[in-house]
Amino acid sequence: MHHETALIALIVVGFGCALVGGLLTARIGLPPLVGYLLAGVVVGPFTPGFSGDAMLAHQLAEIGVVLLMFGVGMHVSLKDLLAVKATVLPCALVGFVVPVALGVAIAFGWGWSPGAGIVLGLALSVTSTVVLLRALDERGLVSLPVGRLAIGWLVVEDILTVLLLVGLPALAEALRQPNGSFTTMLPTLGLTLGKVVGFVAFMLLIGARVLPWLLDWVSQTGSRELFTLAVTAIALGVGFGCSELLGLSNALGAFFAGVVVNGSDHSKRAMHDTEPLQDIFAVMFFVAVGMLFNPLVLVQRPVEILLLLAVIVVGKPVVTFLLLKLFRQDNWTAATIGVGLGQIGEFSFILAAAGVSLNLLPQLGQDLILATALLAITLNPLLFRLVQLISPQPRRLEA
Repeated sequence: MHHETALIALIVVGFGCALVGGLLTARIGLPPLVGYLLAGVVVGPFTPGFSGDAMLAHQLAEIGVVLLMFGVGMHVSLKDLLAVKATVLPCALVGFVVPVALGVAIAFGWGWSPGAGIVLGLALSVTSTVVLLRALDERGLVSLPVGRLAIGWLVVEDILTVLLLVGLPALAEALRQPNGSFTTMLPTLGLTLGKVVGFVAFMLLIGARVLPWLLDWVSQTGSRELFTLAVTAIALGVGFGCSELLGLSNALGAFFAGVVVNGSDHSKRAMHDTEPLQDIFAVMFFVAVGMLFNPLVLVQRPVEILLLLAVIVVGKPVVTFLLLKLFRQDNWTAATIGVGLGQIGEFSFILAAAGVSLNLLPQLGQDLILATALLAITLNPLLFRLVQLISPQPRRLEA
């Protein structure tokens, strides 16, 4: 296929298959995202017929993550996040560490190296932003206390994952040394944390003045398309700048851009104008995930996949539930957030790919992570329904 047509072909075939898959799964009572994932398998390199460009799909999916996080930022104020920090910080930290420990233990049992175990554990710990936020949004929970807790949890995870991604090369180098010391990672992690703090301070002090002014100026033109263009440019531009200039994640930058825009007089209009773009590119995210999946792994390594799946869809939700109950959250809130975190996604794939490139994780590990992620994402909406049946949403929390 000519390079000039690869993007067009991917969009046409990918969205076409996603439409068919979404309609079929919806007709049999399954969430449409299952159809989107299956569409990705169809257009991926591991099945016969058309094979889309996985790199282009990943870039389109990244746009979806950025726009979605920007939208979330417009739903949640900084005051809301600070209000739940006493619960979110300790719970998210412990909830992050436990799956890592389980992953290391599993890898040890398989005879893998310590480095492989750490990467595997990290991949099992990181929740998919897209999956959780879409689940919350579909149920009208983003603006409720349960949504603020879940989003705060995601922000903590995002920062932790960025720090660990930056520290992975130093970890690989330390493990290669006979008496390797992990203290070589500390300067790198400290620098990254400083960048996060500096970026947040910049957005709250400078961005909070410049971005609302820009939207107000564009709004005075009376042009709907210029306003939509301005909002989209802010979301993608801040995310891209955060990534390219500071080495942080696109999603983190877009989230705080959304928080800043939320404080302007045009937040509702900006939210309304970007929703269609969020939906379209979120579909491409699920297609991109499906494209990475090799169905043969299910046949070749079923026991390993089931073990990892148990950690994600049973271990993580149970740990999350117990932690939130410890902080006196009600059963429905604890169960909803626990189930929402019972899947993995985009950062897990990045961690796995980085682990393979640094010779920390074997290729089999990446295949297992992808297969487990696909199954966990597919099961997640069904688990949400199960929670609703077992523990209905309290009337005082209904939107």
